[in-house]
Amino acid sequence: MSSVVNLNSLCRHLGDWRTLGTEDVAYRSLADALKRLVLDGRLPLDARLPGERRLAEALGVSRITVSAAMDRLRSEGFLLSRAGAGTYTALPFRRADRLEGLFHVAPGPEVLNMATAVLPAGSHVHAAYAAALESLPPHLPGHGYEPVGLLALRRAAAEAYERAGLATTADQIVVTAGAQNGLAILLRAFGRPGDAVVIDHPTYPHAIEAVVRAGMRPAPVALTANGWDVEGLVSTIERVRPRIVYLLGAHQNPTGHVMSADDEATIARATAQHGGLMVMDDTQRELWFDKAPPDPAAAGPHVVRLGSMSKTWWGGLRIGWIRASPETADAAVRARASLDLGAAVIEQLAAAHLLAGDQAPVVERRAALSVRQSALQARLAERLPSWRTTRPTGGLSLWVGLPRPAAPVIAEAQSLGVVLAPGTRFGVDGAFDRFLRLPYCLTVPELEKAVDLLATAWDIVGKRTAKREKGPDADVF
Repeated sequence: MSSVVNLNSLCRHLGDWRTLGTEDVAYRSLADALKRLVLDGRLPLDARLPGERRLAEALGVSRITVSAAMDRLRSEGFLLSRAGAGTYTALPFRRADRLEGLFHVAPGPEVLNMATAVLPAGSHVHAAYAAALESLPPHLPGHGYEPVGLLALRRAAAEAYERAGLATTADQIVVTAGAQNGLAILLRAFGRPGDAVVIDHPTYPHAIEAVVRAGMRPAPVALTANGWDVEGLVSTIERVRPRIVYLLGAHQNPTGHVMSADDEATIARATAQHGGLMVMDDTQRELWFDKAPPDPAAAGPHVVRLGSMSKTWWGGLRIGWIRASPETADAAVRARASLDLGAAVIEQLAAAHLLAGDQAPVVERRAALSVRQSALQARLAERLPSWRTTRPTGGLSLWVGLPRPAAPVIAEAQSLGVVLAPGTRFGVDGAFDRFLRLPYCLTVPELEKAVDLLATAWDIVGKRTAKREKGPDADVF
């Protein structure tokens, strides 16, 4: 089932697209603006556009201008017309396929890994494992399968939600092997093959993969420059009636946006009205710099939250949890048996020790990430001023827009020793080919070196492109 582009949302995304001049200039400007929306993922693929007459009226231009822009995009492969069914967004080819091999390269010891957004473990993690070993003996007489999770960890997670302003009891927590595992369990418990799952776009790439592998259909709703298109989300929920709505509301991965409590409540109401489950991924909620995100909104039994130790503490600590109503939690436990039999006991004990213990290491991480983020953004502004990004209020990475497709610079950077995550990994059907996610998890000297190498790669690609455009025998100075 193809999606339908909301006219008001489309006009907001187009923004100030107009170029002063003749009608000929106007149609080309409109075509270029629509093309950017497709390439950036702000318009989903295979989505039906509003009719030319309605779009012309909404934009305040002639229908001739809109028709000429549409014809240009059809000739370039960015629009397809279906007899009697309207005009749909498309891509001339799927850009994501070319970059899969690059993203999965295992970085060597001399390689700067800018593809993974996670911090190394600190000494406190080792201490937590040592404490877990000491507290393990009482658990050894049991069978070791924990489909719900150890009570100590469930209590610690519930208390963390209490501190954040969301009343929670231990029976509302199901321990998982990370937030990704929690999402897979929820998809299995509440989804059916062919169901739609509404997602923000761009989003966490493994969430897209989990939805697809479950036989379900991602229904992406593009983020705006300032955050979520709430009207677009509500409209999509009303239209596709999804089983699940999956959103990253605090320091969204990869954009860094933070959702307001009012917006979260509005989306939750729309989800409830159509019988869906709203899943809020909170894996980066604690990684704020100067101001904590709004308290999570308590919006009813259909709202589920995912938590994790991986981003806040250490990626190797494969522990997360589902926070849900007791009824939803029970359904998740019953559905997980064919997927797994619970998380490792020793890791649950270590996680409980960290959650219930001194939170100073988290405060230190926030401070360190803030310094690294500032250093990365300053170096980008100095060496690559044409790359666009804004300072997030937390999280682990920058979402960077490039003036031209990123694939060539990704390949060139890899040859120089920098591994990158292409923007297409965070979208559906090859969207975001002009974007990169740049984590600030390395040290400041490493981040500065990485940007210097990226600047070199960008320069090499630029000269190569200019030479190709001038012809095979042209000299490039």
